[in-house]
Amino acid sequence: MSCFILNGNKTLVIMKLKLFITLLIFSLVFSSCRKEEREFIQTPDEEILEANTNIAALIKRTASNDGSVDNIVDRANCFDIAFPYTVNVNGVDIDVNSVSDYAVIECVFDQSEIDNTLNIEFPITIILSDYSEATINSLEEFESYTDSCDGENEYDDDIECIDFTFPIEASIFNPNNELLETITIENDNQLFDFIDDLDEDYITTFNFPLTLILSDNSEVVINNFDELEIVIDYSINLCDEDDDYDYSDDDCDDCTISEIESLLTSCSNWNVNRLKRNAIDYDNAYYNYDFNFFSDGTMSVYWNSIIEYGTWTASGSGNNLEVVINVPALPLCNNNWILQEIKNCTDDTEINFVVGDDDRIQYFNNCN
Repeated sequence: MSCFILNGNKTLVIMKLKLFITLLIFSLVFSSCRKEEREFIQTPDEEILEANTNIAALIKRTASNDGSVDNIVDRANCFDIAFPYTVNVNGVDIDVNSVSDYAVIECVFDQSEIDNTLNIEFPITIILSDYSEATINSLEEFESYTDSCDGENEYDDDIECIDFTFPIEASIFNPNNELLETITIENDNQLFDFIDDLDEDYITTFNFPLTLILSDNSEVVINNFDELEIVIDYSINLCDEDDDYDYSDDDCDDCTISEIESLLTSCSNWNVNRLKRNAIDYDNAYYNYDFNFFSDGTMSVYWNSIIEYGTWTASGSGNNLEVVINVPALPLCNNNWILQEIKNCTDDTEINFVVGDDDRIQYFNNCN
């Protein structure tokens, strides 16, 4: 009997031991969860993203679809046309399959001596600023959408002077501070939708630091939402958003010093095709003058058995690439010129420089 009691006691002890271990494990897990909860509660407010806040609105405006990229076609800043589609430009059919085809349209425009015409072949699909789509079957439907856009260079909501780099990782917690999911955001469309769907009942964070790119291609590293709000707000008016309808207005996003230096020095006998100073045209001032640029930073100009010398330097990048030209004998050529675009529509090459709205010069060469 005593043996039975002993065995019973052993059984009871084992049962109690198992219960103790179970309770211990539960206690440790619960303690760990409470610790994680306490750590999350202590997360600074500047690392929490809430719906219906100014920073959420700024992120949406930065991630919204920029409709100005195809203004040469639709003359509308609040939407763009989805690829592929076909347009007829001055009697020439052009299939538009990518952004690079806008330059083809521009070339056809530039080669024409008459007023340019462009007709879109319907139906087309347009992509609105919130990335929703609409099918357009006629010119009348199309014009109803263009009429709803803000006009040329008018203020609009989208912020184009700063861009996010992806991917961005976001974590979502419920009110009990339990992690529901971690999301990887790959592009502006996904970021816009993510902010649009923010739920006031949940807590959202981003995995900082984030990297953003400014309009001059420089990068800025962001460590929390307070910094992000300041940087985006500061960037709103930091650049020309190029919301006009002239496609050639701002074509040097990817221009580099090495590109312009190689082009100017590898071709000889450049001519000045167009010239404007202080809003006065001097297109024929240097007719039949040959301009030569050398890799040591010097340059020469030859005409009517006369030769003059000067200097040139290039600095900067993209739409802020500056070429300083100084030929003392030819003052109309001298300026701190900003490279506007390099155009290769045919076998000829055109390099356009500007300073503000009043000064322009175009160098022309057929060496390609």
